Amino acid sequence: MSDRAEEDTVAVTVENRIAWVSFNRPEKRNCMSPKLNRQMRRVLEELEFRDDVGLVVLTGEGTAWSAGMDLKEYFRENEQKGLGATRGAQREAYSWWERLRWYEKPTIAMINGWCFGGAYGPLFACDLAVAAEDAQFGLSEINWGILPGGGASKVIAELTGFRNAMYHAMMGENVDGRKAAEWGLVNEAVPADRLKARVLEIAEVLLAKNPQALRSTKWAVRRVREMTYDNAEDYLIRAQEAANYFDSEGRKEATRQFIDDKTFKPGLGAYDVNKQRD
Repeated sequence: MSDRAEEDTVAVTVENRIAWVSFNRPEKRNCMSPKLNRQMRRVLEELEFRDDVGLVVLTGEGTAWSAGMDLKEYFRENEQKGLGATRGAQREAYSWWERLRWYEKPTIAMINGWCFGGAYGPLFACDLAVAAEDAQFGLSEINWGILPGGGASKVIAELTGFRNAMYHAMMGENVDGRKAAEWGLVNEAVPADRLKARVLEIAEVLLAKNPQALRSTKWAVRRVREMTYDNAEDYLIRAQEAANYFDSEGRKEATRQFIDDKTFKPGLGAYDVNKQRD
């Protein structure tokens, strides 16, 4: 399958409002080629506003999540064509990672195996991440005599802190899912045979919440990370006002269920979105 057709580089299944999107180059440990990057952008755009999709799970076929960028097809072949081809391949990759960071719907990375190098880009782009305990995470670039580029150095520093990032990037040693969770690279790690079940548990909780509020919340958290406190406070006040304006019925319904019906306790779960008036 080394000549896998472009449309076959990504697999998609939609079940119960969950879109299971898979890197589908298991024979290459799901490394990202230009074909895969183009197809992933198409898939994400097609799913983003579908009424039957409330959440996206990104995973990998076979034994890997993604081993990073395809050294032959992404790097060598484009470098031989010149700077223009290299820049073009970069745009194809980074554009779908950016689309995923600001996706309209919640996203979960389900790390079922190897997650290396360039794969840290889409890992960071997903809102939540759950890994198998035996999954392997690595920045092996230093072993090739290069630095972790393409956002990888930013991701590891952002998610794990200065000392962990330095050790991970400079030593070129892998860490397993347990250590990745300890560092904050993923939310949690579970036994491999529990991985999909745990992701389903999280997905079901998210699907029961107000989708407009989820979208506003995930965008807000990403935005404020690089703001001062005062700027973040001002931004969040305005964002909340805008969210309330565009989805006032959701807030009113939650308030009604809390005050009038006494059927909803915010600290114990979400209000019943199925009762919300259109």
